[in-house]
Amino acid sequence: MVYTSLISPDNQDFSYDIKIAHLYGDLMNTYGDNGNVLMLKYVAEKLGARVQVDIVSLEDGFDKDSYDIVFFGGGQDYEQTIVARDLPAKKEALENFINENGVVLAICGGFQLLGQYYIEASGRRIEGLGIMGHYTLNQTNNRYIGDIKIHNEEFNETYYGFENHQGRTFLSDDEKPLGKVVYGNGNNQEDGCEGVHYKNVFGSYFHGPILSRNANLAYRLVTTALKNKYGSDIELAAYEDILAQEIPEEYGDIKSKAEFE
Repeated sequence: MVYTSLISPDNQDFSYDIKIAHLYGDLMNTYGDNGNVLMLKYVAEKLGARVQVDIVSLEDGFDKDSYDIVFFGGGQDYEQTIVARDLPAKKEALENFINENGVVLAICGGFQLLGQYYIEASGRRIEGLGIMGHYTLNQTNNRYIGDIKIHNEEFNETYYGFENHQGRTFLSDDEKPLGKVVYGNGNNQEDGCEGVHYKNVFGSYFHGPILSRNANLAYRLVTTALKNKYGSDIELAAYEDILAQEIPEEYGDIKSKAEFE
C-alpha cells in the first residue's frame, strides 16, 4: 500500500505543491540515498512549494498523473532482484511519465534498472525495465570506489560525489552522460562518462547522497518539475538567492576526507 513518508508542515504558506514518488524507498536505500528525498523537500520548500513524499513499493500501483518527481535509489543485488520482479507492473506508467518529461532522479541500482539489463557480480543477468537504452556489465574482483568530480557541459555545472559500484554501465546513442569525468572512474572507466541524462531523467552512481553536495542539481530538478506543472513562466527564486551559500565553496573540490581535514 502506498504510504506518505514525508510532508511539509501545515503552519506555513506555500504557493505550489510538489508530490514525490519514492520508488521502493523501503528496499532501495544504499549509502543513505534517502537523503536525496530530504534535499528535494528542502529545496522545494525554499522555492515556496508544499511537498508530499509517498513510498511506492512492492505491489503498489504507480499513478503517473499523481507525481511531479520520481526518486529511485540504489540497493544491493538481493534487493534489486526483488524489485526487478515487481517493476514490470509499473513499466507502462513509468515509461509514460518519462516520455512526458516527468522528472526522475535514479541512483546506482535505480539507474541500472531503468535500462535494458544488468549483470550481477555473480554473472546472473537481471532484466531492467528497458525504458532507456543503457546496459550494465559486471567486472571481476574489482569495484570503482572513491571521490569523483564531473562536469556537465550542457548546463555548465560541476558535480562532486563519491562512487562505489561494481557494475560498468554503457550508454546508448540517444543518451547523454550526466557529466564528463574530471577525476574518478565514472560509468565504466572507458568512455569518460558518468551517469545519464535522458529527457528529464538524471541518473548517477554518486552516493552520499548526490543532492546534499550538489545543490545546483537539486535546484534544477525541483524547478524543472515546478515549471512542468505550473508553466515555464512562473517566477521562482534564483539559485544564487536561496542556495548558492548553502555549501561552502571549499567543500567542493576535495579529493579525500584526509585532504579536507
